[in-house]
Amino acid sequence: MLNGVLAMAANAPAGQQPSAGFGGAPVVVMILIFIIFYFLLIRPQQKQQKKLQDMRANLKKGDKVITIGGIYGVILGITDDVVSLQIADKVKIDVTKSSIATKREEGT
Repeated sequence: MLNGVLAMAANAPAGQQPSAGFGGAPVVVMILIFIIFYFLLIRPQQKQQKKLQDMRANLKKGDKVITIGGIYGVILGITDDVVSLQIADKVKIDVTKSSIATKREEGT
């Protein structure tokens, strides 16, 4: 292949650059791979993270939640970063807001 490129360069008229041929193809392929990764991996993860942040921002007293550790509880109070949960009768724990994994729907 290198001999072919050198032969093309030798036969090119003076002052004219040899054509690149498929020299730009690897760059185009890399850009296409990045675009595919963006739409298949990065963007869905960003959407899921945004949805989780919105859920945590809209927590309110009385919501039933599940923590990252799997503890079920009902929110008794919320400050900026701390959520007070009732997990059993007369058992209250404080967890960080970021440890809330999901909000349980009614009836679950």
